[in-house]
Amino acid sequence: MAVPCCNVAAYLDECIASLLSQAFGDWECLLYVEESRDATLEIAKGYAAEDPRFRVFEGPRSGSCSVPRNRCIEEARGEYVVFLDGDDSLVPGALARLADAIAARPGADIYPCAVQVHDDRTGLDTELRDNYPPDAPPELSGTEATLLAESFRRHPNPMMQMEIFRRGFLLENRLACIPGLRGQDREFSPRALFAARRVVPLHETFYIYRKRLGAVTVSTGNARLLTDQAIIHKSLFAFHASVRRLPGFDSRLTLCWARCWTSWVFHVWFSPRNVALIPRARRLETLRELFSGGFGDFDGLMAGSPLVRRVAAAWMRAFVGHPLLRPLAEWFFRLYFALSQRRQRQGSE
Repeated sequence: MAVPCCNVAAYLDECIASLLSQAFGDWECLLYVEESRDATLEIAKGYAAEDPRFRVFEGPRSGSCSVPRNRCIEEARGEYVVFLDGDDSLVPGALARLADAIAARPGADIYPCAVQVHDDRTGLDTELRDNYPPDAPPELSGTEATLLAESFRRHPNPMMQMEIFRRGFLLENRLACIPGLRGQDREFSPRALFAARRVVPLHETFYIYRKRLGAVTVSTGNARLLTDQAIIHKSLFAFHASVRRLPGFDSRLTLCWARCWTSWVFHVWFSPRNVALIPRARRLETLRELFSGGFGDFDGLMAGSPLVRRVAAAWMRAFVGHPLLRPLAEWFFRLYFALSQRRQRQGSE
């Protein structure tokens, strides 16, 4: 159990209680505590003093869960890694059910599960997330899992907390989070799924994900959002460029990733809301960071995309490279998003 902790003293007892109450007890819990302003470290050390299954690691503030998760992968001694954030919790009895399900199909690289989303502001459970349909095949390749997740949930970027990973798989493929990056799932999960040989969807609801004010995933300001998304997509475009010529590469992945990644890039930099909230100079600066090495990786991803997406990509390049065209590019994307919303409404009728 890999548990990043920073300023979660108000939630950590509940998190750990959900683990201690599990009927399945063959686990270890690595509590990585980044420098906190509250009693998070004292609480973590208290549990470690009472139960040898807890180990505590300390580090400076890094701004995200990336460093704690990477360290926990390295230090873990178990066969599987479960990512549990210090302000979240486990469903009662979940570990025993997961252990039985894994024993029935042992040795997979990834076991995707489901999570219950809990809104701390309203006290309501708002959503049950499972990235695979109930009738999904019992075993999938990483490519099949990516394509199915994208068709079912419209994005192949499952939360890391939704998946149980074989630790040897993570180490063999050198899968790690980019230090300091918020929103690691979007960058980490596509690479992990691509590397996986066996993915076994379990559909087991085992995790309660708490949405709260002040959490890392909801407290990112606009400036940080753009910086992080530039890092994420620069990495993903380069990743696609590195794997698309591998023997046996399935070209459907290019179309899948292009739909997902470019849609998010267009939204982050050109949605009407972000154009209104974020100054053009800031959006231009971070787009230049994204494409600091040129557009080659991006253009390779766009090959074979529908015409409207390639036209949108051309207007994005124009925004970056041609000052006089920047107002026209923003006008184009207002139209682009208006038509997209219209198509979505028509599709739901």
